[in-house]
Amino acid sequence: MAEKQSQTKTAGLKSCQPSSSSEVVEGPPRRIRVFDCRPENKQVSDEVVDASGKNLEEFLQDVSKVFSVGKKETYVLTTTDRRVIDDDIFDKLEHGITLQLLRTADQELPAPTQEHIKYVPHYYTLVQSGMYEYYASEGQKSLPYAFAELVDNSLSATAKREGHRIIDIRLLFDEGQGKHAVAVIDNGCGMTSKQLNNWAVYRLSKFNRDSSTLHSDHLGYVRPSPVPRSLNSDISFFGVGGKQAVFYIGQSARIITKPAASPDVHEFVMSKEDFERKEKNKEDIYCGVIRNRKPGDHAHIVAEDELFLQALIAEEDGKDSFTAVVITGIQSDHITYLKQYFHLWTRELAHIYHYYVHGIHGNELSQSSKDNYKQSDVDIQITLVEKAGKQPRSVNLRDVSTDMQTLYINSSAASFEFRVQAQGDATVEGLIRYHPFLYDRETYPQDPYTSIGPADEEDDECLVLNPEGRGKRPIFECFWNGRLIPYTTVSEFEWCARPKKAGALPAECYNRISGVLFTNDRFPVSTNKLTFMDLELQLRDKETIFTRVINGQDQRVKIQREFTSWLKECHEQYDKQIKFMGFQGVTSRSDVSTKRLQHPWARFSSIRWDGKTYKAGQHVKSLKTLPLLFGTIKEFLLYGDHEGDVFATGGYVQIALQPKELYDEVRTIPILKIDRQATTAAIKRNIEDELAKLPVKLKVTWPEGTPWSDCETRPVGTPLGPIQVEILNKKGEAISRLPMGGNAAGRKFLMELKVIWHSPKGDIQTNSHIGVHSAKWDYWFRKMENLNKLGKYTLHLQTILNESNSTTWAGKQLPFHSLSFALKEGDAETFSVGAISTPLQVGVPFSLSLELKDEFGHPAHPPPDLKPKLECSSLEVTHEGTAVSGTTFTIKGVRARGSVTNKVHTLKVVLEGLRHDSQSVQISMLPGLPHSLRVHPDEEKITVENRTAVGFKVEVLDESNNITTHSKLIVRSQVVGVPEVPMEAVDCSNTGMGQLMSKPLQLKNVRNEQLITVKFDLPNHQMVSCVERALRVLPSSCVCRVEVYRLEGQRDAPMLLMNLERIDWTAGDALGNLFYRLYDEGEREIPITPELAQKIKVNWSANMKGVDVAQGRLPPVCVPTLAVGEQFYQVAFKGQPSVETSFIIMPRPDEPELLKVNLKETSVRLGEVLPGNIYLELTDQYGNKTDALSAESVKTISVSAEGLDTSSLAIKWQESTQSVCVSGVRFMDCAPGQREVRFAWQRYEEFVRLRVNPGLPAKIIIQDGPEMPVQVLNGQGVDTPFVLQLCDEWDNPSPDQRVVIAVMSLSPQLKVKAEVMSQPVNSEGKATFTLTQITAPKGEYKLEFRGKMNSSGILAPTVLVNVLPDPCKPVKLAVDYDIGALLFAGGNFPVFTVTVYSEDGGAVRGVNPASMSMLLWKGPASGQQPPPEALTLKSCKAKKTEKQECLYFRDKVIPERAGKYTIQFVLSVDKTKAIWSKQHTISVVPSKTVKLAPEDPPATPVVSNNNVLANRTLVESLHLKIMDEYNNPAGEGCNGQVFVSVKSSSGCSQKDRPLFEGDSSRASYPLENGESLIKELALAENSPGRDGTEYILVFEADILELTPFELPFRFYNDVENQRQMSALSQKKDRLSLSIDVYNSLFDTNKQLITELKGRLQLAEGKEKQLKSELQKKGLASSLKDMSEIDAQISQRKAEMEQIKRQPRRVCSIPDPFRTSPDVLGKVAHLAKVEDDDAAKVISWHLLGDMDCVVTVTTVAARKIYDDTQGRQQVMPLETVFWKSNTRPLPHIRNGMNIFVPLGNPVFARDLLIYPQYADKCQMGGAEQDPVSHSADTARGPDPEQREVWRPAEQSPLHREAEGPRVWGPHPPRVPPGQQPRGAAAAVSCGAGEVPDGACGLRLPRAVPAEPGDAAEGAGAEGAEAGAPGHREETRQHSCPYPSQLRRQAAPFGTRTMPNAIKEGAYQTLQTARRWKHWTSLKHVILCIETKY
Repeated sequence: MAEKQSQTKTAGLKSCQPSSSSEVVEGPPRRIRVFDCRPENKQVSDEVVDASGKNLEEFLQDVSKVFSVGKKETYVLTTTDRRVIDDDIFDKLEHGITLQLLRTADQELPAPTQEHIKYVPHYYTLVQSGMYEYYASEGQKSLPYAFAELVDNSLSATAKREGHRIIDIRLLFDEGQGKHAVAVIDNGCGMTSKQLNNWAVYRLSKFNRDSSTLHSDHLGYVRPSPVPRSLNSDISFFGVGGKQAVFYIGQSARIITKPAASPDVHEFVMSKEDFERKEKNKEDIYCGVIRNRKPGDHAHIVAEDELFLQALIAEEDGKDSFTAVVITGIQSDHITYLKQYFHLWTRELAHIYHYYVHGIHGNELSQSSKDNYKQSDVDIQITLVEKAGKQPRSVNLRDVSTDMQTLYINSSAASFEFRVQAQGDATVEGLIRYHPFLYDRETYPQDPYTSIGPADEEDDECLVLNPEGRGKRPIFECFWNGRLIPYTTVSEFEWCARPKKAGALPAECYNRISGVLFTNDRFPVSTNKLTFMDLELQLRDKETIFTRVINGQDQRVKIQREFTSWLKECHEQYDKQIKFMGFQGVTSRSDVSTKRLQHPWARFSSIRWDGKTYKAGQHVKSLKTLPLLFGTIKEFLLYGDHEGDVFATGGYVQIALQPKELYDEVRTIPILKIDRQATTAAIKRNIEDELAKLPVKLKVTWPEGTPWSDCETRPVGTPLGPIQVEILNKKGEAISRLPMGGNAAGRKFLMELKVIWHSPKGDIQTNSHIGVHSAKWDYWFRKMENLNKLGKYTLHLQTILNESNSTTWAGKQLPFHSLSFALKEGDAETFSVGAISTPLQVGVPFSLSLELKDEFGHPAHPPPDLKPKLECSSLEVTHEGTAVSGTTFTIKGVRARGSVTNKVHTLKVVLEGLRHDSQSVQISMLPGLPHSLRVHPDEEKITVENRTAVGFKVEVLDESNNITTHSKLIVRSQVVGVPEVPMEAVDCSNTGMGQLMSKPLQLKNVRNEQLITVKFDLPNHQMVSCVERALRVLPSSCVCRVEVYRLEGQRDAPMLLMNLERIDWTAGDALGNLFYRLYDEGEREIPITPELAQKIKVNWSANMKGVDVAQGRLPPVCVPTLAVGEQFYQVAFKGQPSVETSFIIMPRPDEPELLKVNLKETSVRLGEVLPGNIYLELTDQYGNKTDALSAESVKTISVSAEGLDTSSLAIKWQESTQSVCVSGVRFMDCAPGQREVRFAWQRYEEFVRLRVNPGLPAKIIIQDGPEMPVQVLNGQGVDTPFVLQLCDEWDNPSPDQRVVIAVMSLSPQLKVKAEVMSQPVNSEGKATFTLTQITAPKGEYKLEFRGKMNSSGILAPTVLVNVLPDPCKPVKLAVDYDIGALLFAGGNFPVFTVTVYSEDGGAVRGVNPASMSMLLWKGPASGQQPPPEALTLKSCKAKKTEKQECLYFRDKVIPERAGKYTIQFVLSVDKTKAIWSKQHTISVVPSKTVKLAPEDPPATPVVSNNNVLANRTLVESLHLKIMDEYNNPAGEGCNGQVFVSVKSSSGCSQKDRPLFEGDSSRASYPLENGESLIKELALAENSPGRDGTEYILVFEADILELTPFELPFRFYNDVENQRQMSALSQKKDRLSLSIDVYNSLFDTNKQLITELKGRLQLAEGKEKQLKSELQKKGLASSLKDMSEIDAQISQRKAEMEQIKRQPRRVCSIPDPFRTSPDVLGKVAHLAKVEDDDAAKVISWHLLGDMDCVVTVTTVAARKIYDDTQGRQQVMPLETVFWKSNTRPLPHIRNGMNIFVPLGNPVFARDLLIYPQYADKCQMGGAEQDPVSHSADTARGPDPEQREVWRPAEQSPLHREAEGPRVWGPHPPRVPPGQQPRGAAAAVSCGAGEVPDGACGLRLPRAVPAEPGDAAEGAGAEGAEAGAPGHREETRQHSCPYPSQLRRQAAPFGTRTMPNAIKEGAYQTLQTARRWKHWTSLKHVILCIETKY
């Protein structure tokens, strides 16, 4: 602002001093009008100043003189467009221009100014005056096109506006506000005064306008770029329409406009009255005045008839730009038309600007289209205000749905898009729409406001009565630059015209298309934009090219062929005349001659045609067929692959001809051939007449008088017949031929006779004959004598046709006759033997069954006294008796006995008295039941050796001594009196024989011969006798005993080793000279053979010599070395049987060799006695205890160790263990660790190692932790953990895990939370406490660590904690909004501003908007938290002009229901904690009143016309209220009347409408306070009305222009119909309610689906982004499935864990101030260094500054300084004077290396990486220059001083002395001889990983040191301080720069430097121990920067 003022003053005050820059300009006279608009003048005055031949300076002097401007007074001269006048602009000013004298360029006008203009018509008025005459007709249709001219101007003005383009047309016909007026207002770019002047010039088109004040600014007309549908808003063209329109509508026009770049409003008035006055006074007609004023200034509006202008002008405030055209003097007929036909002319405007309002796709009413297409930003609103108190009528053109383009778009089913290219760049976009035939009507839209003429009469062949679509109307409407040209249409093009010859496509399809053409501005139109000049002529030119457009791409194809193909597809797919229902599948038709049309044909069960339903099985009659067909519908056929119900233009029907008995045929005819006039009764009557001619029954007679009655039974062989048959019809007439339709001869009948025998296996035909009709005996059949089968029979007589032998005709059975009879058996003459169950068993009885038969073999009953005889040659056969059962004769108890050697035997049976009296049968025999046992061998005494098997064979015999088998035939053998021999058994069930005692005998102690008895029996068959056998048993000769003995010498007696004998032997010795002997069961020695020797085994040796074993020798036994336990040894003979013997050796100790020490515990605490005793023993060489020690030995045993307390030592003898016991071992006052204890006796000694552990815990110390005192923000924790160490009384770490350490607060206000509040120490005696949260008011507190072991306490330290308020911790929410704003239902809430305050009272920044929610619920406040059903809303993004620390809730929709609501805000801090605001109660009021409606929808009334009042009552009680659009009562204070009338929904005449009681067509009810109660509204008796018609009750209020409430009802003349329809209406109402509920549910689901789709799109976008990132990293190709992704993630996690485990540099300095506002943090945390070596060097130099806190402002630094009570270093960046430093390194000059240095020296500042605040850190990290101000203040410079004043740069010496402002404790002074830390370093290092680490900021430039000389002050002490812990030898490090360049270095400030440095040479920095270490760190080179 200051710069702008300075500039304008220069332009204005330059005239006060002579200037040579402006030369005098010679030229024509030039006078300029200047208005004095300085703010101190209450009135604006104007003067004309002559500028002819003057320059700017001279002109300004004249202006100062004319308006008395002082010499020291500043001012500016501007144009009315606020362009400041300078030399260049002044030279371009024209004669008569108006200027303004202002204080500043953006000053507000104190009063309006006037600019005189001229608007002489352009010469085009003469040139083009005869082209057209605007508004040739005075009809009412011209008025909308006059409004369109004004809308064109508004569209052009708003073309470049972003956001909504609003055009507001207001019809102000309220006489109380002044005269009638029309205002057209837009929010366009506005007009400057020059542009307003151009608008006033008649016929000054856009191509000739000069829209700028200066000629140099004029750029000319720029044609807009092509856009779809040419919707470029470039439709204000000729400079004619606007003027013609305003004077056609009225007699005066006022144009009010404000351009966007100007603060002034320009106003211009032109009127017919003014023209007439000027003409009368002979003044210049085409001149006027433009008033320039400030917005909202209506002081010049004083006339009473213009009061409405004051309200319009008041709306100007706050508008950036606008234009308003106000027309007055409206013609009276226009006012009438605009009021009465409001809906008509607004509809026409919606038609004209259809595509500007709705976009390029037009007004598609379907919701899916609205969602898919972007809505237009043009908003044209029309409002009609008639009188006060009456609701204004208002319509938005976007809401008009009855304009023709909307009707065309929404009734079309498909579109054909094309493009036309004419001469040059003349382009037309075309669109053809198809309107199909649907539901018995054409869907081509008719103009709803145009009357339709009478329709043609129906032709017999026509399907339905319908108008012919488009008729003779043209196809195309024409749009120019997106705007309708109403008087030009194009009928058709050649390629889309109706063909002259009939083709495959029905001609009426060409009448079902509509079209629209969109041209660009290359096609000229008339100036009034009503017609095109030569559009159709250009389009029909031969050079014009038509191309089809598909998906936005031109297709160079034959347009006519493409159109015809498209039209055919539309006809086949969308035209639907007949509804086919009941889909039954798909079939093929072979009766169709064309093969490709034979399949597929869809089958349907019914159709709906012209309101009538035809179903399968329904009787129909054909129309125009020869002959006429009568029959029933079988099915309907429609070509194509269809499913479900479908509509089509035609199809076929299959008719089953009736009567079926006569025709039996199915015909297929077109559906059009169905006679819709034929009645079902007439069709049935015709069918019944045809049925009477058909045969119905047969007449059967028996000529020989032997009739067979039905169901009669006779013996087999009885003859049947003869039979005579006649065929009779319904009339009883005998016929022999089938009657046929017409005169055709019928087919002959034949008679078929069949005799069917119903056998058990099925029906069998026994006789079959065909009878031919004879005139003499009709149908005759001879006698049948072949019936000889038993059972039931049926005689069938069937009429059949002669040629086909068919028994049916037309699906019906021909007459037939059936006779049922039965045949039974004769007398018995023979027999047969029944089946015998063979084989039979000997002696087992069985039965013989005999079947008796007659002569035909049928079963017959046996005669009485029948005697049987049985005969067999090989067996003895007997029987017991006989029995008779039916036709079966049974011989009982038959037995056969004898040998069964022969398997088959012949048995003869004889029955005397029969014709055939004997039969023979073959039988087979098996052995009988068990009877006895046979045992082999059968000797009385059998001899056998023990341990060998005997073996007996047993057989089981029947009574005839046949070996027999039987179930459970088990033979058992048992040795009597010998229990050790087990019982044996064998199963003979299958063979009848078996073997027993096949195993060897195992008798014990058989030394001599023994005699035993064996018994055999059958335990399961007690009737079979037992058998016994005797056995003589001898002793066994096998090996039965082994004997082992030891032989020392040949002469010594052998020492026998008894079995299990114990032997005492020396440990480690061997037992040899062992032998063995073998004995049998009789104690006889068995000689040893090689075979027997191989079977000898011992358990102490695996390898035995075969020769020794064969001689009876065994291997020696090695005794174990340990004298512990017993050893078992065994010798075994592995034969049959196996025999063994064994002995046991007990080892004994050898001579003593070692002293052994045994102790239980190997560790002991300091000061405690070793638990347990120590035992001493003497052992042999193998460690076996000996008895060498005794009680006397105790005196000579000694014990010694380092630190051992011998006073408590005790040595005793243990008699029980025979060992020495040592106790009382204790160590005192020594270091923990391993100790060796020596035990000695005589020549024996032994050493034992003991671990001495620390003593009992005595105190706790803090081994590691944060810096003291601890400073922490309230609610936060301390990052550095406290490490506590448990120690004993000698300060040794004591790892006693019984000690538990707890952290406790010593103040009740201090609340401490740690990861573990109490824990035992670990194995090292340490305990780590990480304080996760400390909560307390601001101040200092004490924190104590308490140790406890069992019940005793341990001394622990106390920590001082300084708690600071957390500036980032939210504690309170503050809500700000417009409390006085009215909250209308359905509108938007005012903006809610929510501020989150922290503990320190400041606003919290960076709050996540997602964590803040706004909760809204209906009802009063509900405690501290909202109810569960509360609605949750989220915050919005803050605008650039809004406070970024606040959260905003804007554009939130107010609930649609009025009432009390509560709002509360909540901030989710984490998952468990939230901060709630106060609950705000708001009142939602109803919105704008729009309708009259009940609260609950009433049921649909159904009334009838009779004398019962209840049947005539329409409404019993109905409560109507004035409501807004959301059904909120909004009529408070509204009083009036509610009028009830009746209208018809079907368009019946007025005389047919029902009347209310009193024969009134209208009823009225009072409307009080917005409510009206309608009671007992009924129809009059005998009221007119059509039966079954639906009428509508209209409830209309007489105030506020409310939408009336309409209630449909049904009117009937019949009470019964009324009752039925009443029930149906109630059901309909319930269904409607259910539909509404489901619609609501579907809407909710749709919304959820939309949200899910949105989330899916976000997820897909995120997926694409991630894929792109993965692709950049080379991972996309390897990730194909989830397994690969999981593997990759696992691999990356493993790599991450590996990186984490690597050693990293970690900064241990806490930074609790980092999150505070305007705080960057501590120096140690602000930057990172990548290289480890560089980090060590830089950190050493900045060691004293690491803890300093850097802040942005002085206020923040002061706050930290005060909070820490001056203990914290702080440095505000406001005190730093930053100067950019671009000085290169010493080896670089002019960008080139002048020599090659060692290594790679760089500035340290270039190695710093700033994670945050890079710009501020670089400023602080470069050379720091303080702002020069008083040094005694710590609060920094005054803010105004920092804003306005900056000091001059001070000298380097002054900056060095002052330094940057750092408050707080400083690091200790540098001792003499050390280099101060804080100097910068230039480091030669490589790149590496970037771990977290600390580095500094204060980095001056670098200067290398001279090699060979030691730098003063850089000694070993300083180096050792910088690199502690390194104790290497001193090593000199060389400088990387040569000596010839070192002379350029400056001396080190005020220090006394060596001569070499004074001469400009560099000197090497040498240190005592540091350099040897640093030289290994990649040649680190330290360079010190010079400073004065």
